[in-house]
Amino acid sequence: MAYSVQGYEFKYEDFFPRKIFDQITEVRVSRPEAILEAAEARRRREDLTTDGKLTILAADHPARMVTSYADEPVRMANRQEYLARVLRVISSPGVDGVMGTTDIIEDLLIVHHLVKEKGGPGFLDDRVILGSMNRSGLAGSAWELDDRYTCFSAQSIADLNLDGAKTMFRLALEDPNSNLTLDCTAQAVNDCVALGIPIFVEALVVRQEGGKWKAAKNADDLVKIMGVATALGETSRLTWLKIPYCDEYERVARATTCPILMLGGESRGDPTGTLKEFASGIKAGASVRGALVGRNVIYPGADDPLAVAVAISEIVHKQISADEAVELLMKKRGDNFDALTKWLK
Repeated sequence: MAYSVQGYEFKYEDFFPRKIFDQITEVRVSRPEAILEAAEARRRREDLTTDGKLTILAADHPARMVTSYADEPVRMANRQEYLARVLRVISSPGVDGVMGTTDIIEDLLIVHHLVKEKGGPGFLDDRVILGSMNRSGLAGSAWELDDRYTCFSAQSIADLNLDGAKTMFRLALEDPNSNLTLDCTAQAVNDCVALGIPIFVEALVVRQEGGKWKAAKNADDLVKIMGVATALGETSRLTWLKIPYCDEYERVARATTCPILMLGGESRGDPTGTLKEFASGIKAGASVRGALVGRNVIYPGADDPLAVAVAISEIVHKQISADEAVELLMKKRGDNFDALTKWLK
């Protein structure tokens, strides 16, 4: 089936109206303890995965001043829209979980709490929630590759009853800042392991293009950096990798025994390219265990973020083809659109 949006347009204010968005601030002002109460009461999975694979939504972009979408430089700085798109995915069944910064995860916990107070389902129960740890490598800054640990710590991840940690290092051999981040990341691995917390390490080789750091997406660069990533810290037993898809992904899969989640990168405004890449990558080897994907799900052009997320999840868990994923996406578009508004007024 050929992909088409068929005139559909995801309207975030219909799914997540301003009056619900404003309730989050009200909770932060009047009863901030609700965040901890929701976190403590959240039911967690006994095991990280149900079948050895994971599909996780990434939602940690604004904290690093990554706010552009298409030709709009600050589109993702609209927090109501950004949250609406994240909630569209995580408030319905489909993906395993979500990864985010402290503010995003706490916003989700508040909405989860408000829905449960009204008798609705706890949509964060039995989901995998990961805390993003280092976000100081601000996009475009002079210190961008000195990406320090300014967000979740291992202890705060444990205190908030989360399921894992996510970190990132970008390697440019000519920039000494890369080594500072490598050193901090090794310590983060040690801190997480000491508390029994799985850690997802995003490892990128970057080069300057047009005055910006761009991630290399070729097998030669990726197989080299994966050896660096898996040797960080005193043990790799709780280490997962987040690695871009590229051609010759079989070579990437053979470069490690640690589980790999594929990442999507910048939004293309059309989900079909991501579906094709993940459908190919998931078959590249036993080490490839899913996807940790953000902007290509949150901002898939005019399409429904939930429908795109479900299609990717079926690729990961059931190994459906890219064509089957497109057909499923088009069927799922608009499903359960009142997931929040039927409980919150």
